[in-house]
Order: sequence, then C-alpha cells, then structure tokens
Amino acid sequence: MSLSDREISAEIIELCRRGDRDAFRSLYEAYKDGVYSIALYFFHGDAAAAADATQQVFLRLMTRLGKFHGESDFGTWLYRVVVNVCLDGARQSSSRKEDSAERLANLPVAASHDDELAQNEIAGAVRDAISSLPPKLRLPILLRYFDELSYGQMAEALQCSAGTVASRLSRGHRLLAEKLARLRGAAVETARN
Repeated sequence: MSLSDREISAEIIELCRRGDRDAFRSLYEAYKDGVYSIALYFFHGDAAAAADATQQVFLRLMTRLGKFHGESDFGTWLYRVVVNVCLDGARQSSSRKEDSAERLANLPVAASHDDELAQNEIAGAVRDAISSLPPKLRLPILLRYFDELSYGQMAEALQCSAGTVASRLSRGHRLLAEKLARLRGAAVETARN
C-alpha cells in the first residue's frame, strides 16, 4: 500500500484504527519527513530530540487515532499533534538546554566546493535564526514554509484564529529579517577587511 499524495483517505484511517500495519506504514511514510523536519527546526537542529519527537508523534497517533473524526483535514489534525509534542518536549528539556549554535554546528555539512560551503553557511545562519525565535513564532514559520499549510490549517493546528496566525507570521518574519540583516551586515564587513 503506497500513498502517492499527502491526502489520507477515510479508508486508510479506518484500516489504521483496526490495526492494519500496512496502512499505518503508509501513513507513516506519507508524513514522517514533514514531522521530523518541523521537530528538527523546533529543537534547534538537535537530531536526537527531533527523532524522539517524531517517534512520540507516531506513538500518539497510534493510540489517539480514534479521536480523529474527520471534521478537519487529517494533516492538520496530525500537525496539531506535532505542535503538542514539540511544546511538551520543550517544557521537559528546558532544564537541560544546550547551546543551539553548538548543536547546529554539528549538523552534517558538505564542504567540497566554495559555493557549497557558502550555501551551507547561509543555511546554517537561517537555521540558527529560525531556531532562535520563540516557539509561538517559530511554529507558524515552520508549518507555513516547511509543510506549506494554509492559514486556516495553521490556525486549526495551533488552536488560534487565522488573524493570530497572520500576526505571529508577521512578527516572526520581522524578527528573522532583523537577525539575518545583522548577519548580512557582518558578512559585508568581513568581506571589506
């Protein structure tokens, strides 16, 4: 059983509820990368925390799929679970925080060409800037740009109004622009020297 798009049919959901492993595997394959990607950015590039969060999401999915009644899109409902798991994980790990720059520096970086190295530096700066946003601003950015959710879907996943989503995205964009402008200014100054 394979899903060609991100839409999950009522039949797949019902098969999962009945314990069909192939159906659950299809569900997992359709969403695992998106869930992991959001968790990775939410946890400042910490691959272990992202993997744990992804595992928690799918464990919750297995035990709580009966609570999905189809009133909303399955993906929106799933991303609400992702948001809850990430926020729970952040609360649990707040006492043992590590430096986000150190964790991001440990992400694999291919350095075979100067252009690729420059791209990796830019990507690292963007990851660092996104990771430094407060969670209530970071989550809308991640849901919008990594999973391309609509404002309505984000509002449902974040349990707030579309206006609140728009406001949080606007504030997140503004903070990202400020952080990245400082980095660009520092790069220009370095190039001059």
